[in-house]
Amino acid sequence: MRYSQYLLPTLKETPADAEVISHQLMMRAGMIRKAAAGIYSYMPFGLRSIRKMEQIIREEMNKAGAIECLMPMANPAELWQESGRWEKYGKELLRFKDRKETDFCMGPTHEEVITDIIRNTVNSYRQLPLNLYQIQTKFRDEIRPRFGLMRGREFIMKDAYSFDLDDEGADKSYSKMYQAYRNIFNRCGLKFRSVEADSGAIGGSFSHEFMVLAESGEDGIVSCDACEYAANVEKAELVYRDLETPAATAVLQRVDTPGQKTIEDVAAFLQMDPNQLVKTLIVQTSEDKVLAVLLRGDRELNEIKLANKLGVDWVLMAEDDVVKRTTGAPTGFAGPIGLKIPVIADAEVRGLADFVVGGNAVDVHYTGANLNRDFAVSQFADVRQAVAGDPCPRCDCGKFESWRGIEVGHVFKLGTKYSDAMNATVLDDQGKTKPLVMGCYGIGVGRTVAAAIEQNHDEYGMMLPMPLAPFQVLISVLNPKDDQVREASEQLYQQLLDMGIEVLLDDRDERPGIKFKDADLIGIPLRVTVGARNLKEGNLELKERASGEQVLVPFDQLAKRVQQMVDEALFVSL
Repeated sequence: MRYSQYLLPTLKETPADAEVISHQLMMRAGMIRKAAAGIYSYMPFGLRSIRKMEQIIREEMNKAGAIECLMPMANPAELWQESGRWEKYGKELLRFKDRKETDFCMGPTHEEVITDIIRNTVNSYRQLPLNLYQIQTKFRDEIRPRFGLMRGREFIMKDAYSFDLDDEGADKSYSKMYQAYRNIFNRCGLKFRSVEADSGAIGGSFSHEFMVLAESGEDGIVSCDACEYAANVEKAELVYRDLETPAATAVLQRVDTPGQKTIEDVAAFLQMDPNQLVKTLIVQTSEDKVLAVLLRGDRELNEIKLANKLGVDWVLMAEDDVVKRTTGAPTGFAGPIGLKIPVIADAEVRGLADFVVGGNAVDVHYTGANLNRDFAVSQFADVRQAVAGDPCPRCDCGKFESWRGIEVGHVFKLGTKYSDAMNATVLDDQGKTKPLVMGCYGIGVGRTVAAAIEQNHDEYGMMLPMPLAPFQVLISVLNPKDDQVREASEQLYQQLLDMGIEVLLDDRDERPGIKFKDADLIGIPLRVTVGARNLKEGNLELKERASGEQVLVPFDQLAKRVQQMVDEALFVSL
């Protein structure tokens, strides 16, 4: 492809609404253009990366035995009403009526549609297992779309759905998809972790997220430094070994703490470490119940863990008026002593004694507080956020390391959630009717490309891995009006094309400085610079974008050297 004939509109300035690196660079490098909030057009340069991602996905999905199909973006409401998600999904589900006043929605995911297809197509265990996938545009009406392709409203997604006769078969399908996903992200050349995760609105018995490691990641994850266990902090299990409640040695005392509301303020005022305080959080549940949760002062509540423990849809921090009505004091002074509501304590609190708690009165706390003697706990549970240094729950010697990650894929074992609701059954070998056991598996296509940029960039621009780069090689022609330079560039360009190398020939009549800046911005992995000075000596400059390493290579060896480097980069990702 010739740059002079290609649509590659780069920008010198960063768009004002582009907050994260991938959004900034994809806009500046001419990969995407904004059509509306959270909705983008894929420009030719960006589409090449999207299509490469899709091809990697197709190859690995097909290899794992999945079959490609394509479902409609507009879904009839009756299917979503049948599954129960029409009301439950929330405002992210874009609902609309057609000219006949029939209700529809724009599909954010396709469990209902695929289940309807299978229940009307498959009736015998002999037709199982089945795994169908599609690569298709989805729409979720995010309340605050941001970060470009990282959190858009319209996006490209690969979603797959497996159907099995029983749990054993479903586990095998899940395992195949789990390995296929590892293969996909390895082939993309990305550093990632597969982590245990919460199933969220999709539902199901267990799930794994695939996280691209990046400092800008929205998700916190932890992984063991001694074994393969890794989990989203929302899901990470914690172990509390040898926790027995110590005997009380201090007398309960009411102390004035004027103006001290936060854990840090109170600890500093009392000249104590925050881990000697126990904070009391007043929370409300989706069932409109109010309860207190106790955590060590330096810990954070994991609301998802707590909601799962209580068997409710969600848990939120109580409003100020609820806190005042429940404790008798404003937010910031709650304590467990004298409370008339259920009290749940993180299991870690069991091992504490003689600690500080709120006094349920303005500017008042208690020192020397102790379990059982001064207040009762209804239940102990693992409800805190995992942090680096916590012991691993799967091995005896490991400790957690913490990372930031960008979720690019998610695999779920759904069980019979949708097949029960929608009566999707088959006959087994005994002629008995059984609900299908399902799994679902999603990858954000554009999001993965964006995450790759978040992981691979520098101050000058993108450094996409070879498997996802729009082109493999950039030939920078420093003076296209020089006959020798132009002829050498054309000869090399044709040689590389004949070898099957993806080449962008920068034949624009621009200053070298502009070409080099654009080259760094668009981040094509290899750059060959054709200039009169080196060419007179029979050499061309070859530079790796990621490492910055540059060497002079004889002209007659250049094409072979480039092919070798491309092949090596693609082989490493396999």
